[in-house]
Amino acid sequence: MATQAERREKTKASIVKAARRIFGERGFAATTMDDIAAAARVAKGAVYHHFPTKEAVFEAVFEQVSLELVSELDRIARTENDPLAAMAAGTEGYFSACSKGPTGQIILRDGPGVLGWERWREIDGRHFGGKFPRALAAAMEAGVIARQPIEPLARLLLGAVTEAAVAVSAGRDIGKAGKDYARAFRALLDALRVR
Repeated sequence: MATQAERREKTKASIVKAARRIFGERGFAATTMDDIAAAARVAKGAVYHHFPTKEAVFEAVFEQVSLELVSELDRIARTENDPLAAMAAGTEGYFSACSKGPTGQIILRDGPGVLGWERWREIDGRHFGGKFPRALAAAMEAGVIARQPIEPLARLLLGAVTEAAVAVSAGRDIGKAGKDYARAFRALLDALRVR
């Protein structure tokens, strides 16, 4: 027999699952708490019991999508031995994921507006954005790039990737744009290499 805590977690998980699908399909603005409750097959009061606002539901969805995305990007990056090549491969995977429907809608189209730029960056810093300083440190340790202050370089590169991902997700030919930006980012990283 399930405990009350287990039932609560199951209800919360089904709310997040339903909200993720709807936010990904329709976007934040076109989704209501009634929609989420109906899709989760719970009373609207149950949604409000777990999440005081639609923004709170969205944040839980955003965290979940970010966590899954970074797990996939880690898998992609591990196929490369060179730290800069791994960074480029992971970033290409990010462009690809953010160019596709639900992930792009949640992470790039709605994320910054719903969460606010600072909160969006804070969450991203725990997931995708947080990988940049570590990857650069590994590249410096391996002698692939010259030692230099990591934080400014990481922020500059992450800013370039974020801007490119937004452009990719808004473009007409998303697949081509993602490949073009991935090539440009790889060239940018290669320019950092010690010759």
